[in-house]
Amino acid sequence: MSARVALVTGSNKGIGLAIVRALCKQFQGDVYLAARDVGRGQEAVASLASEGLTALFHQLDINDLNSITTAAAYFKDKYGGVDVLVNNAAIAFKVADTAPFAVQAEVTLKTNFFATRDMLTHFLPIIKAGGRVVNISSIAGSGALKQCSAALQERFRSENITEEELVGLMQCFVEEAKKGEHKQGGWPETAYGISKTGLTTLSMILARRLSKERPNDGILLNACCPGWVRTDMAGPKAPKSPDEGAVTPVYLALLPPGATEPHGKFVSEKEVQPW
Repeated sequence: MSARVALVTGSNKGIGLAIVRALCKQFQGDVYLAARDVGRGQEAVASLASEGLTALFHQLDINDLNSITTAAAYFKDKYGGVDVLVNNAAIAFKVADTAPFAVQAEVTLKTNFFATRDMLTHFLPIIKAGGRVVNISSIAGSGALKQCSAALQERFRSENITEEELVGLMQCFVEEAKKGEHKQGGWPETAYGISKTGLTTLSMILARRLSKERPNDGILLNACCPGWVRTDMAGPKAPKSPDEGAVTPVYLALLPPGATEPHGKFVSEKEVQPW
């Protein structure tokens, strides 16, 4: 039996680092802190070591396909796959940012949706039986969904939406945003929100696929909202500490062996939320 292993992307600070900290305390196996910047990642590992916690570092830039495939090969070779994958890496423009909406739409979806999808494409095949996959989404995705046109809402909530259709919708949002036509297309004025609408919907699609293609493997895949957390991204006024924000993601990452739910759900405060 290969050793058990957990991997958290974008985890050199904020919620990601808090998730790694909690897994170091609770997960029976190796815990990898992944970040695109080697120096910052190693500093984060050292900071955990000063707390008496052991995390390992792996360089991983989810916007670099070669970085993803190299990491996937490493974990398959060393561990026979991955037991827990937490897709945490994400970006958000500040409210005061002056970048045009077209730029914000393209850049935000590139990381939060398309790069995270690349991670899932390459890592889902190596998730071990009994594995747990947690995609860090946001309640902002639910909010954005409610602001979409009725036709878009119907597609995002559909039980038969395919990954290809979803990718097409995300590409459509970016293209219409570039032309300044997204509102006419039924989209709201939030690139971050739509990126998370896409990620939550993708989670539901992939969970259905896992149930169909690997019905006996007991893998649970969910999206979740950590809440409004004091991080560089969300700012100092947020009510939750990073450790408090890590509670729901870690709960999903450590769902006990034999658990059958939640699966393919959007979870906040450890409760399944309507979509």
